[in-house]
Amino acid sequence: MRSAGWLLQCEDDKADYAKRVERLDKGEIDFAVATVDSYILNAAPRKFPGAIIAVVDESKGGDAILAWQDVASNLEALKKRNDFKVGFTPNSPSHHLIKATAEHFDVPQLLVTGARRVETDGSSDALQKLSGRKVEVAVLWEPDVSKALSQKGVVKLLGTENTERLIVDILLVGRKFAANNPEAINLLLGTYFRVLKNYRDNPALLEQEVAKETKLSSDAVKAMLKGVQWASLTDNGQKWFGVGGGADAGLITAIEATVKILVASKDFSSNPIPDKDPYRLTYKKPIEDLLLSSASGFMDVGAKSPVPSEDSLKAAFSPLNDAGWASLKPVGALKIEPVVFQTGRGELHLQEKEKIDASVEKLRHYPKFRVLVKGHTALAGDPAENKKLSHERAESVARYLMVTYSIDTNRIKAVGMGSDEPLPLLPGESPNDRAYSYRLPRVELLLMSETY
Repeated sequence: MRSAGWLLQCEDDKADYAKRVERLDKGEIDFAVATVDSYILNAAPRKFPGAIIAVVDESKGGDAILAWQDVASNLEALKKRNDFKVGFTPNSPSHHLIKATAEHFDVPQLLVTGARRVETDGSSDALQKLSGRKVEVAVLWEPDVSKALSQKGVVKLLGTENTERLIVDILLVGRKFAANNPEAINLLLGTYFRVLKNYRDNPALLEQEVAKETKLSSDAVKAMLKGVQWASLTDNGQKWFGVGGGADAGLITAIEATVKILVASKDFSSNPIPDKDPYRLTYKKPIEDLLLSSASGFMDVGAKSPVPSEDSLKAAFSPLNDAGWASLKPVGALKIEPVVFQTGRGELHLQEKEKIDASVEKLRHYPKFRVLVKGHTALAGDPAENKKLSHERAESVARYLMVTYSIDTNRIKAVGMGSDEPLPLLPGESPNDRAYSYRLPRVELLLMSETY
């Protein structure tokens, strides 16, 4: 870039996203890196002074929610407790992972307040507090995730290796700078993607340079890099920006999903994006220009793009027998509005299908988990008939998912629990209360992970 007349200076502001967006707004910096969630949070009050010109990477195992197993072995166990402390770094990808999990799996217990909310100064501090049992649940990033899991009794509740479009790093350009210096944007991106390709072709070189910069051990560097999925120029065009009519614009989906999470977490009362149009936050022409030059042989920065994320619901799964399903580990039940059936019937009506559709939007973020559809009934009635009815209702939901969204039949299984797993009583609630009886007939979408 220097040979082209530009001096590139990279600054580390210790993840001060609010200050970073402020400086972008004032023109003190021309480009900025952020996560989608951190940009929306901090840019909304400033009317979004930057445009997204590239996706840098996506967290694929670099971040995780961990807990002591005697407190909770999965997300479902957390729903039954209100006595644990959570350690996390505020306004970080860790914080967003908590918000997303609380919303998608209906675990508001993770959004702790008061003494149970333990804010930490980075992942290492969170690890120290988890190891010292000053918190029972913590959100870490690599290499601290690997360090924590090496301790007996610590388990992973959810890691980003099993998520899709949840924690996405983006490159922003100031709108005024973009209008006056389009050639600088193309130069920066073109140079960046050439460097990225060089590291992709020579991974040992990247490991050496990261080790030198961070002073981490070789094993720690490998664990950290394993949790990051870098986005090539081809990925940006096909997977994220939807250039050329290929895949959908995954970046738009990520922005929309992030807004829903932030509204559910009460960071905003409503969608803060101008005109509620996510395309207002993006600027894809530089990627289009680079892809055109790449196609003409000017630059070779492409890579084989992964299967577009829009197909994640259609992913193929190997078949499992009953023993195989029994060996799976529960992760947590997706948040779903109560699916109502007519008394004694198992057919789905339109309004109930729309509730399932809303949960599918959450399911898209977790493409590697299998789905156990569990049907439940009220306590009254013949136990055998209750099990039969609950199985019919679970089958109706599973069938709708397979037919409507082409979810692999090997990925999904319906079971009828009858009245064997009643909901816990709310404070002051009695088993004879009418409200409690109304809550019991339900269908759960329980996500299950393989065990190795």
